[in-house]
Amino acid sequence: MTRGAMYSAIGGIFEYLNSDCGYDEWSQYLIDRLSRLGKFREGYDVGCGSGRFTRALRKAGYTVRGVDISGESLAAAAELARKEGLDIPFILGDARTLRLPHRTDFVTAINDCFNYIPPAEIKGAFRSVYSCLKKGGAFIFDVSSEKKLRETVGSNTFVKDLEEATVIWFNTLKEDRVEMDITLFSRNAGGTYSRSDERQTQYIHTEESLVSALKETGFSVLTEGHLGGGKSERINFLCKKL
Repeated sequence: MTRGAMYSAIGGIFEYLNSDCGYDEWSQYLIDRLSRLGKFREGYDVGCGSGRFTRALRKAGYTVRGVDISGESLAAAAELARKEGLDIPFILGDARTLRLPHRTDFVTAINDCFNYIPPAEIKGAFRSVYSCLKKGGAFIFDVSSEKKLRETVGSNTFVKDLEEATVIWFNTLKEDRVEMDITLFSRNAGGTYSRSDERQTQYIHTEESLVSALKETGFSVLTEGHLGGGKSERINFLCKKL
């Protein structure tokens, strides 16, 4: 199953469904960490979804392009960028086999992009990113931690009921992954609702295994908790191409 298929239902409204996640603070964190890693001008936001972080990077002065495997997400990203008067190219592409027209200063992959990649494919994905970067280039990404996926997400059911949509997801914890069956009810103009269903799979990666794979690929690596806090829920990886 590809991430594109998984985001066919919620890709268009993912940003709306997660509007309470602290996007502004999260974006500022990303921009701050990127500026600490070097004086960069251009980059790619991989697994960009509907482009919330891509737009933030563009507003911060970076020349940036968004990449995602979901056409539905990219359509939403283009429309949201247009509404904000931002000229941002959005490209259909897969983080596992990333190919760019030229080497770039940085690659970001924020909000669980690499949790969708199976452990057996993670090193190949890192190699793809490495090959796309200039020497000294930065790679910033995060994952939901093993603790979060096993204990918080796990085999639990969640519901989010908003004015324009209601989403329900049923999770099943497996040995190395969480399988998520998602049902979305979207409000139509006449007050009726349309139902969509999809399945997502997030894979469990340990911090140790990811650091090892990154170093074997050739990156120097720093790790820290989300927004500088504890590492129990989300781990950020700040990497540079040696």
